[in-house]
Amino acid sequence: MGIFTRVRDIISANLNSMLDKAEDPEKLVKLMIREMEDTLVEIKASCAGTMATKKKIERELDKARENAQTWGSKAQLAVDKGREDLAREALVERRRYQERADTLEQERAQCDGLVDQYQSDIRQLEEKLNSAREKQRMLVQRHTHVQNKMRAERDIRKLDTSGALQRFDSFEDRIERMEADADLVNYGRKPTLDEEFNRLKGDEDIEKQLQALKTSKGGQ
Repeated sequence: MGIFTRVRDIISANLNSMLDKAEDPEKLVKLMIREMEDTLVEIKASCAGTMATKKKIERELDKARENAQTWGSKAQLAVDKGREDLAREALVERRRYQERADTLEQERAQCDGLVDQYQSDIRQLEEKLNSAREKQRMLVQRHTHVQNKMRAERDIRKLDTSGALQRFDSFEDRIERMEADADLVNYGRKPTLDEEFNRLKGDEDIEKQLQALKTSKGGQ
């Protein structure tokens, strides 16, 4: 397959459609990027070769024109000197170089057309390559996101099935039992002598406050 045909196929390809139909889009876009990169290197090398050929043609063209001009001057000199035979031969040489220059002109024009085509294809191929790389970046991001989501879901399922919640409930039950045990320690215990006097003192304070309320009510 020629370089231009391959480039046309790559540029005209519908990247989105191909990726939608692919079983492994990441693998496909990776292969496409590699093919585009290889083709781009090849077409740039071809373009550089054509440009070098064009410069060589231009040097030969300049030389052919110079020779044609030189033989034209010689023909004029021969006519001035009355040597028509030499003038005729000089004109033949001038025509030969002019024909050579015409041929080189056509070759240079062909090179210009090829260079323009190469450069146009290079621009389009680079745009296509950038698009493919962007697609690859998005696919990688999506893949990473899916992997992280799946990993989080696995961790959640693992947590649910690992008995962690049961351990929390068991720990809470232990705390409640410890609190109940602490309450039972003081349950039924005989008050100390200080506690009894403090209670009497507290009862006496209540009685005084109650009597003050009664007195206040009677005065009113």
